[in-house]
Amino acid sequence: MIFSIIALALVAFIGFGLYKASDLKSIQIVKTVTIKGSKQEVFDMVKYLKNFPLWSPFLAADPSQKYEVKGIDGTVGAQYHWDGNKGKDLGYQEIVKIDDLKFIGMKCDIQKPFVAKPTFDYYFTENANGIEVKQDFKVESSTVDAFFMWLFGAKAGMEKMNQQGLDLLKAAVEKQK
Repeated sequence: MIFSIIALALVAFIGFGLYKASDLKSIQIVKTVTIKGSKQEVFDMVKYLKNFPLWSPFLAADPSQKYEVKGIDGTVGAQYHWDGNKGKDLGYQEIVKIDDLKFIGMKCDIQKPFVAKPTFDYYFTENANGIEVKQDFKVESSTVDAFFMWLFGAKAGMEKMNQQGLDLLKAAVEKQK
């Protein structure tokens, strides 16, 4: 009898988890920050991958992370490779589109600790308070990956990490003043 109850509870938990995971198969997180600086300064801080260590939330979490820029920095095709967390984090991001002073599109290829191919699109707009940077993050996942993201609350962690990156971007640009 007790095994039946445990089995039923386990089936219900997995069923509920798979239902909730369906919402996480496609994740989009949009964050913004307004930075005091010129549009060129803000744009260049994102465009030149050599600057990413100044505002990377991943490097802030793992200062021993190794990184390298490959290709011609600041151009389509340039890549920022990382290897961190004692070999447990591995991947790269690549610039795939640049519309000068307006837009930078990047794709990531994450190989560890899980396989994912998220995109980051950055939009730059001038307003009365400075330069607004909008980051549009998207990632697609399988049902199994989405189940584990639900189980471990990964979306909230992604939202926090993305906001931290934008806050560090703001600090990096404004510190140059």
